[in-house]
Amino acid sequence: MFIIGFGRSGTSALTRVLSLCGAALPKGLLGATGSNPRGYWEPRAAIHLNEEILRRQGSDGYDVSLRSPGERILDADAEAACIAKIRAYLTTLPAAPLVVLKEPKMTALTDLWFEAARQAGFDVAVVIAIRHPAEVIASIGKRAGRQLYVSSSPELVSASWLRYTLLAERGSRGMPRVFVEYSNLLENWRREVKRISTALAIDLDACDEQTIDEFLTSDLRHHRHGGPVAEPFGTDWASVVYETLSAASRDEPWDEAELDRVFEAYRVSERGFRAVFTDVRRYHNLTRLMPLPLVKLGLSGLALVHRRRGTWA
Repeated sequence: MFIIGFGRSGTSALTRVLSLCGAALPKGLLGATGSNPRGYWEPRAAIHLNEEILRRQGSDGYDVSLRSPGERILDADAEAACIAKIRAYLTTLPAAPLVVLKEPKMTALTDLWFEAARQAGFDVAVVIAIRHPAEVIASIGKRAGRQLYVSSSPELVSASWLRYTLLAERGSRGMPRVFVEYSNLLENWRREVKRISTALAIDLDACDEQTIDEFLTSDLRHHRHGGPVAEPFGTDWASVVYETLSAASRDEPWDEAELDRVFEAYRVSERGFRAVFTDVRRYHNLTRLMPLPLVKLGLSGLALVHRRRGTWA
């Protein structure tokens, strides 16, 4: 059972709750930190694998470019090698009927992880974490301040949230899956666990209810926002994606075509602006190599070459 979606969207809480309902956790987890004092519940080996694969693709966890899951970036041999590494890791997981696996960067690599899981003999099911983007922005801002990270602008977080949320939905199509909104989990975890159990046809009845109640206290949700979704790019993208998948998390009707529209619009715009910014950086670098006195001297020289005649007078 894969937990995917954008970080700070309740993926850690979901993973821990499901582990307390009978799902086995991998060994070698990332421990608690100041920005997540109750633990991440994700394996360090998966972090290393995802970092390696993303860098091999010329990407990283902060990449906001958008490619369809399954769109080939590596050649066939390199892709097969990545799948083999993931499959080898998956064979080390606990020999249990149900294993829960979470590491947010998997969301950008679902095609590789799902194929490796199938090759390793697993049935794959997916839980997608959803959270209001304003709460995610506030959560990341607080983490950056505590850890003295370089702060991320709301625009960057919004783009990352869009990318990971769109990829989580698109990459899990055709799979047994369920959407869970973080606020709903904190409000009534029993209802959400039952939804997950029903949607994925898995047994989650062996819940340690007291431990879950102690874990999911109200202070776990530091940021609350129930208002409209901000649109930093002059579009309706964030609001459409959030409202659509929030409806899915309530088991209400939702329109996949709307997500396709946003996906294609984002992808076209991102590719266009990426080309623009690549050129802008090239010209910025050229400008830095030409100090103002040199520019002035060059223009004076051109005037002399033209003997200061005509338009050069």
